[in-house]
Amino acid sequence: MLIFDGHSLIPTGANLAIGSSMMLSLKPCLRSVLPFINQGSLAFLLLPYTAHIQRTRDWSSSHELSRSNSRQDKLKNNTIKQRTHELWDSVADGGGKNLRQNASIPKSVFAAGTAKRTAEMLKRKAGVLPEENHHKEPARRTSERRGKLQPPDQPLSVEEWKELKESLGSPERFDIGMLCTLMNSGAELDIAKSLLSFVATETGTLSYKILLQYLTLCVKAGHDQEVFDVYDIMRQSFPSLDPGAHSLFIQAFSRTQRWREALGLLQDLKKVVKPSPRNYGNIIAAAMQNGDPSAAWALYDELLAKGLNPQHETWACLFERTGGEEGESMLSREQQERLLGILLYMRNNQMYPQLSLARSIKTCFESFPQQKWRGTWSSASPKGVCKSCGTHLESIQLTSEEYQQLKQKVMSDIIEGRDVFTKTTPEELESFKAFVRTKPVFDVVVDGLNVANITKDRSKQSEMLLAVVSELKLQGLSVLVLGRKHMLRPSASWDRHNMKLIQQKAHCFFTDNISEDDPFLLYAALHSGNHCRFVSKDLMRDHKACLPDEATKRLFFKWQRGHQLVVHGHIVAGRRVRFQSIPSCDTIVQTSGDTWHIPYDDTDERSTYEVPHKWLCLTRIS
Repeated sequence: MLIFDGHSLIPTGANLAIGSSMMLSLKPCLRSVLPFINQGSLAFLLLPYTAHIQRTRDWSSSHELSRSNSRQDKLKNNTIKQRTHELWDSVADGGGKNLRQNASIPKSVFAAGTAKRTAEMLKRKAGVLPEENHHKEPARRTSERRGKLQPPDQPLSVEEWKELKESLGSPERFDIGMLCTLMNSGAELDIAKSLLSFVATETGTLSYKILLQYLTLCVKAGHDQEVFDVYDIMRQSFPSLDPGAHSLFIQAFSRTQRWREALGLLQDLKKVVKPSPRNYGNIIAAAMQNGDPSAAWALYDELLAKGLNPQHETWACLFERTGGEEGESMLSREQQERLLGILLYMRNNQMYPQLSLARSIKTCFESFPQQKWRGTWSSASPKGVCKSCGTHLESIQLTSEEYQQLKQKVMSDIIEGRDVFTKTTPEELESFKAFVRTKPVFDVVVDGLNVANITKDRSKQSEMLLAVVSELKLQGLSVLVLGRKHMLRPSASWDRHNMKLIQQKAHCFFTDNISEDDPFLLYAALHSGNHCRFVSKDLMRDHKACLPDEATKRLFFKWQRGHQLVVHGHIVAGRRVRFQSIPSCDTIVQTSGDTWHIPYDDTDERSTYEVPHKWLCLTRIS
């Protein structure tokens, strides 16, 4: 059980008699946690530990499961802990004929930040997010929430806490909620300690949940000595710790001189769940900062072996810290190769360093011993040339081998996959394949319904589609239009004359009204060859997700960015239709030996399917 003496919270056995001499011999923990209890003597004896366990069923139940000999119970318990743990860690030309593109604006639908800017613009136009108020509304809601549970500005006595709780209607979980409020508001630690005093007085104990929340507050606020005290108490008072507590202790210990103890905590954590990238990253950073790069790289290798993606902060500390004695350069050839391996990992996994990490990479390269590198911030020209060093960057177009590999995977996993006939019928798909085989290869495949929906005016849908098809035909391209059979029935949306002109200018295939167009579009485009492009604003994320592995998904995304045409701006009668630019180069980390080009992420607004458009250029000058 736990005993309060007015100054310290001291763990002890359930039947251990505590005298004044014994009290002095035990290490004080959570110093001054109860400054308002009667001074100079034991305040009270808390409830036995067994009773405490009964009151914290949700925590103890997981530990009862861990003590079970049943394999099924153990697996269930590990799943619960894993979930808890996770909660704590929160266009080149390409061959063929030219297309009229908007060369003056290099950004495309895949450029970083496009999705967020478009969404905000549409919301403002619709009046959902007024421009003058959309920043104020979240702040107002936050203020309202905080108004229900305002933190005090100084420590309170037990009676004062009781009065505050009663004034709020004695809400359930008042203690947890108030600790969260104190943490989020950055309140002084003494206020939190006075709250613990009140809880202990009111309930007769401090539950595991309360200590865990208090630990979170201490870790976030950087009260490391207090963390050590909590660690001693929880280790002695509870049979085991949950993954959330392990993660918090690892984070706190890693930033102190006791960082090596975090290695033991990591080993304990591995017995229960797979540690997170943050767990590894905290200790890797500690090892580098304390001059033990061997330990850091060993942990880094273990992180990769477990199939985890390192955090950018972890990479940054590896580039920033070289280990060894102060002032001594330890960038050996082996370490340089390890750092270059990080860049290759980013390339192979299509990952982009954040701006802060890119700065660390630049500084590291410029400090390489016996080599002279120059780093500059750059961008790519419309022709795919680095504006800093003049290097031609890798083409966005797939090689013949890549194209054949992608075509085979798309045909097997998307076109003929097990779910395809929820979107069409076997007869319709075979009919379409026969149709395609009888036609010459296409230069462009148009998603008719998608293009027609560019306009919100339903009376102009066929007019929009006709304008796009006419533009493509004007450029001498062989065009396939995919539509639905209802588009052939004259209506306000589908003018008979417009649809007749479309059929004169392009090959057309109209599917049943219940069918989806995308599988047909992908089949026709890939069947026609690597030069064939397609017109749609659909980002194909569902189809990309159907592919069997990450390498194929990256190939699909590369092919998509090099082949997808999106109408730029509004279609105006009497004016040429323009399309957003397709980049000439692939946005991926790349090297020629004497150069490295690294696309970096300088915004928090990039969606996962978007790519950066700024580059770090590293050039060896001797």
